[in-house]
Amino acid sequence: MSDVALSPSESGLLKPGRIRQSVCRWCFPDVSVAAVCVMAAELGMVGVDLLEVEEYEIPQRHGLICTMGYAGGGTISDAMNRPENHDTIEAAFRRNIPLAAKAGVPSVITFSGERRGMSDEEGARHTVAGLKRVKKIAEDYGVTICLELLNSKVDHPDYMADHTEWAARVMGEVDSPRVKLLYDIYHMQIMEGDLIATIRKNIGVIGHFHTAGVPGRHQLDDAQEIRYDAVMRAIAETGYEGYVAHEFLPTIDAVTSLGRAVALCDV
Repeated sequence: MSDVALSPSESGLLKPGRIRQSVCRWCFPDVSVAAVCVMAAELGMVGVDLLEVEEYEIPQRHGLICTMGYAGGGTISDAMNRPENHDTIEAAFRRNIPLAAKAGVPSVITFSGERRGMSDEEGARHTVAGLKRVKKIAEDYGVTICLELLNSKVDHPDYMADHTEWAARVMGEVDSPRVKLLYDIYHMQIMEGDLIATIRKNIGVIGHFHTAGVPGRHQLDDAQEIRYDAVMRAIAETGYEGYVAHEFLPTIDAVTSLGRAVALCDV
């Protein structure tokens, strides 16, 4: 028998840890933020996602961070593609992005809004204009504004930012290291598929990821169609250093479902 000691990673005592995982708070509405933090910490996650401003600092009490926060970036139906929303969103970001920076929150969320008869070209122009108005706030405070990609086929009919190509073009025109995409793997599987190639192509403008099983938005198990281990390896291989937040609605015990997701995505 060799007397050469194995390192912790070689002996299997340490997991790879290339993907920094968190969990979305809204998926567990019947428990407190503190309880979600305890669950996340026990499962080896690094944070809790999508907290309100007044909740930003709660994860710190549990050795975690808020990995993405709400900061007044509009709603799924009304946000950046409507010029009439820009004043309100800018005012909210001026108020809340400094608070996010103070609490160590790396990203805040925003949306395109619904089409409601508006062409994608017009919506892109308005979204670019709105994001350009707020990008310096984000740059000054070191917080990234993330525009979320959502599906318009199942969950959010008429949502404009429903394809990566449209949103990546918007990011190119805004041209800021602090304005990026929230690439929701669940939503983009429904709209586009071709996940790994799309992520590799656009990783430079992706600032955050969300997960959920397709179909149904449930846990990451063998009843859904995405190979999350393969997707996570592809993300890790790009050198991505941001966060992947689980955003599914479990049909089984929450701790069990999240524990399995953490293990599957820890590549």
